[in-house]
Amino acid sequence: MRVLGVIPARGGSKGVPRKNVVPLGGRPLLAWTVEHARAARRLAAFMVSTEDEEIADVARRSGAWVPFLRPGHLAADDTPTLPVLVDVIDRLAADGDHYDAVCLLQPTTPFRAPGSIDAAIELLVERRADSVISVVPVPHEHHPDWALVDTDNGVIAWATGSDEPPPRRQDLRPAFHREGSIYVTRSEVLRAGSLFGRRIGALHVDPDRAVNIDTPADLDRAMRLVEADSRGSAAG
Repeated sequence: MRVLGVIPARGGSKGVPRKNVVPLGGRPLLAWTVEHARAARRLAAFMVSTEDEEIADVARRSGAWVPFLRPGHLAADDTPTLPVLVDVIDRLAADGDHYDAVCLLQPTTPFRAPGSIDAAIELLVERRADSVISVVPVPHEHHPDWALVDTDNGVIAWATGSDEPPPRRQDLRPAFHREGSIYVTRSEVLRAGSLFGRRIGALHVDPDRAVNIDTPADLDRAMRLVEADSRGSAAG
């Protein structure tokens, strides 16, 4: 199976301006994910998708392939990820470079465990899944069986549609939410209009390392984790 790693790194960002190149641990944030992609054995190739010349330059200096700049209409604040990935595989396929699956690696989630990219690709193959995504457990107080939603008649109802939720924490089914650092999806699923498909595999990752940098508070937490790792290495 030929898998293409794609690191999307748009120039515009509101919560943390220029966040994809903001320094983290002495190097641009983007460089963390480039390093993870370079270490993955199961990626046939990997690239950075950006519309921004400065980010493209940072990506290249970090060791990433930037075969083209992303079209401006796919770099707006409200642009979903799916059309960006389809644009990439279609443009490469037009040049005769075909991939069976895409591994989406968001640079805003910089703390992947070694080997996790390869593990996700292996799961995709072994489970014959449409996609594999990194997940962490949902805290029981936010479990979907206990969630309530607004209804059209002005009252709230259980999100599951049931009349009564499970009464005890011990009765809750295991539930997970997307962690964001790894998505692997078959190319035909992407072209059919979905990032996930119907058969989704789960790559379980450490929730204590789950950081998605979208706000200054998220960046502060990431910096604290890097500092803690540095202290631990020095102590070792």
